[in-house]
Amino acid sequence: MAKYAGPDDIAGVTKGERFALRRMARLLAVSTSGYYAYVKRCAATVLTSRQQRRADLEVKIVQAHKDSRGTYGSPRITAELRGQGEVVSAKTVAKVMADIGIEGISPRTFKVRTTIADPSASFPPDLLERRFDQGRPDAVWLTDITYLSCGEGEMFLCAIRDGHSRRVLGYSVADHIGAGMVTTAIEAAVAVRGGDCRGTVLHSDRGGEYTAHLTAQACSRHGLRRSMGATGICWDNSPAESFWSTFKHEEFYRHVYAAKAELVAAIDNWVMFYNSMRRHSALGMLSPRDYEKSLRAAA
Repeated sequence: MAKYAGPDDIAGVTKGERFALRRMARLLAVSTSGYYAYVKRCAATVLTSRQQRRADLEVKIVQAHKDSRGTYGSPRITAELRGQGEVVSAKTVAKVMADIGIEGISPRTFKVRTTIADPSASFPPDLLERRFDQGRPDAVWLTDITYLSCGEGEMFLCAIRDGHSRRVLGYSVADHIGAGMVTTAIEAAVAVRGGDCRGTVLHSDRGGEYTAHLTAQACSRHGLRRSMGATGICWDNSPAESFWSTFKHEEFYRHVYAAKAELVAAIDNWVMFYNSMRRHSALGMLSPRDYEKSLRAAA
């Protein structure tokens, strides 16, 4: 069979041999225009390595965003992908997220006053002076109460976090503010630390539930050193304010809770997510539990 070379040639079965397109089309009873249309369609469906990389990134970014409950922006998603072994920049992740129309949660302002001081109470000194992170776990615990609501009425959430690892150690939910919810959170935090908390500073605002005798007794029983910021100055307990902002924008504001039990269950689930999965920029993009594990491993 004769060999040809030219723009109308196509590859033959044997390597190095090429045959005339027109002759092959005639023998196979197909049109040359149909062949060219087929080649064009095949070329359109083949992804370049760059396009395939982009498609893979989109899938992984969407999944990471979904796993974060739709809360992560590009910095945390970048950390998540790198944790999976991906080599990718935050700039690339941000561009892909913008192109496919997903984004993290942005804060908004909402505040209900929950700090009501007792004018007859005595106040412990401020032992921190805004030095909330003192370089190790259990040096400082931070606590505060925030207002919530559901279809069955108002609710209040008290939480205690470690000032260094950011881990939520104890929390309680009640339908009214009082020292009882504070002591419940204290007992839970002490249990998480196995009772080893003597000398730890428990820092709060000057709300009546923190100056109450019941709270003072619980702190004394476990060797906690009470510390309080000034009334009405949010910076004196700013990590607690930041924590409430995170909780409300990532969980509370995004759902409607018909019953109190439903709200309590949502808080339980979110705290578990926050402690074990949510990445923190201040912790090198680790979750609080993973960060504490890394400290123990280093020690």
